[in-house]
Amino acid sequence: MQFMTDTSILVPAITTDQMIEVDRVAMEELGPNLFQMMENAGRNLALQAIDCLGEGWRDARVIVLAGTGGNGGGGICAARHLANRGVDVQLVISAPERLKAVPQWQHQIFQATSGKTIALADLQASDTTVDLILDTIIGYSLRAAPRGAALELMQWANAQESPILSLDTPSGVDSTTGETPGEFIKATWTMTLALPKTGL
Repeated sequence: MQFMTDTSILVPAITTDQMIEVDRVAMEELGPNLFQMMENAGRNLALQAIDCLGEGWRDARVIVLAGTGGNGGGGICAARHLANRGVDVQLVISAPERLKAVPQWQHQIFQATSGKTIALADLQASDTTVDLILDTIIGYSLRAAPRGAALELMQWANAQESPILSLDTPSGVDSTTGETPGEFIKATWTMTLALPKTGL
């Protein structure tokens, strides 16, 4: 698949290993730290979500499904930016007790907003209409079929009629090959980071 900009410029796609190297060079050689990169990803994801929601975005209900690593941290950050703009946001983290340091910091900041963190069980028991689901469960770190709470979040999302916006790559999809070793998010849109991935 070829990727083009709005102005018809061809954009190269990269593999997972190449993206890992892009991240390393960015943080170790060029300056931005992980928090800054996560903040940029999350802010842009929030803006993309507003664009996907259209004119009625201020009255929308958004569910953010977040993993414990960098992809999830971007989702938590996006949840904060949406809440700060008055969107009704609920955040579900696959394993809150296993949040890595920078995503945990993002979660602490999110808790100062009007957004709410809810448990997976509460999400599964709810029948409230959702206007948009943000999938930030698993990024390019996928190594095997999803399991545990991450799998349950994905199953919940796929069972909804709501559109889904994935961050970087739909959870459960190998970002290099496009293969799906198990359950995967059936995304309506994907906002990829840095460059498109060859598996999209």
